[in-house]
Amino acid sequence: MALAAPPDLSDLAVPVQPLARTYPRGLYVEPHSHDWGQLLYAMSGVMWVETPREALVVPPQRAVWLPPGVEHGIRVVSDLQMRNIYLRPALAATLDSQVQVIEVGRLLRELIVTLVEQGDHGDAAYYEAVVGLALLELQRARRSPIRIAMPVAADRRLINACQAVMTSPSLDIPFEQHAEAAGASVRTLARLFQQHLGMGFAQWRRQVQLATAAAELIQGHSVSGIARTLGYSPSSFSDMFRRELGVSPSQYRGWPKS
Repeated sequence: MALAAPPDLSDLAVPVQPLARTYPRGLYVEPHSHDWGQLLYAMSGVMWVETPREALVVPPQRAVWLPPGVEHGIRVVSDLQMRNIYLRPALAATLDSQVQVIEVGRLLRELIVTLVEQGDHGDAAYYEAVVGLALLELQRARRSPIRIAMPVAADRRLINACQAVMTSPSLDIPFEQHAEAAGASVRTLARLFQQHLGMGFAQWRRQVQLATAAAELIQGHSVSGIARTLGYSPSSFSDMFRRELGVSPSQYRGWPKS
């Protein structure tokens, strides 16, 4: 477990503060919050961003917008090359008041990288133009609907089971094994899922698998390979994906990017 190490956010005269970090696979950044808004973006690698109410899987073509004050932790699935930007409260107020997963097109990606690598050094007019265009791109970028409900102030056994599924979403691990590892009986854990998440274990795990699959598709992994990893046959995986998202896996991967 690691502590968050944000940049200096005390100077409100600066519109944006950049941050570049490298995080290794398996690292968990413990929950924390900031007074500024934050755009979490990784040029490479996959992460889970966990807030008190939901978990969001984030591949390189996505970013997470966190309004000021939102508590969040980061679970690193594969080595991350982070390029984050923090927006002072006045600028953050021009964006969503709720957590969002944002699709990062080519232009937005280059704007983020420019803000992180160059900062406010050099031409002031150019810097202000980059900040302004980045805000416009963030406002118009498409939002992703895939998000996983997380238990709020729930029994630690339920939280442990949820985190275990997120770490290894394969169908090969039976519910009884999850219950034993979490220190609960099967009946108790099933009751906790219904009580705190409003759904059974199988339905919740399917949502995690769907989010994991979407992230893998975006990265160009094959449908058959993803299906096998999650314990499905290619045809049953495609049926599940289409039923849940309304498009086939190949259509989802082929959505145009700005």
